[in-house]
Amino acid sequence: MLKGDQVPGSTTDQRLLDSRDPGDWVRADPWRVLRIQAEFVEGFGALAGLGPAVSVFGSARTPRDDPDYALGERVGRALAAAGFAVITGGGPGAMEAVNKGACEGGGVSVGLGIELPFEQHINAWVDRAVNFRYFFARKTMFVKYAQGFMVLPGGFGTFDELFEALVLVQTHKVTSFPIVLLGSEYWTGLITWLAGPVVDRGMILPEDLDLLRVTDDVDEAVKIVVDAREARRNGQGGVPEADGSGGDPGLG
Repeated sequence: MLKGDQVPGSTTDQRLLDSRDPGDWVRADPWRVLRIQAEFVEGFGALAGLGPAVSVFGSARTPRDDPDYALGERVGRALAAAGFAVITGGGPGAMEAVNKGACEGGGVSVGLGIELPFEQHINAWVDRAVNFRYFFARKTMFVKYAQGFMVLPGGFGTFDELFEALVLVQTHKVTSFPIVLLGSEYWTGLITWLAGPVVDRGMILPEDLDLLRVTDDVDEAVKIVVDAREARRNGQGGVPEADGSGGDPGLG
């Protein structure tokens, strides 16, 4: 862990993707492969025995006195009561709220941190943490060890995880994987846009919208993932499956 002036001016991801020095790959990229491999091994080892889990996303900027923070606490407690571990990005804001709720509810609270160009530490309510340098390795863990996603109001990082999950479900890379958006007032504009010009221009199919569930009720949100878990145990699909046909698969 580095703090203050010891924090580098660039991140590992940035150095990987920066192509200003065309010869850098000869010197550095082969060794980066080993570091990337190590991140996957570490993540797999830390989470392999986790059991049923739900990944929950939301803004790092949510204040502790915001209603969305209280919503995150309720989500964490309800998932713990239903027998799920919670997986968040391990940071502050809504992520901290969910970890806190799960921890106070007697559940397993997981945080998957990421190296950023500013100081951000794993919050105090995480009892199993893994820190990553590479976003793509971290994203794999969010999906591989979760049985569904819940999404609280958030910004670009939250949207990124949401749409990546939608693509994986729509293209059948993952099955029986519910995606629940909490906070209808926040998400209504997105749903309206998807159901309007995105469907109208044939970018997605109307039934692709069924991959998203929107609710303000924490109990309903938890029931959706519980029902999907039971359907999986019975060998059935847990969420509606879209056709997935066409030249441009998914919502990307």
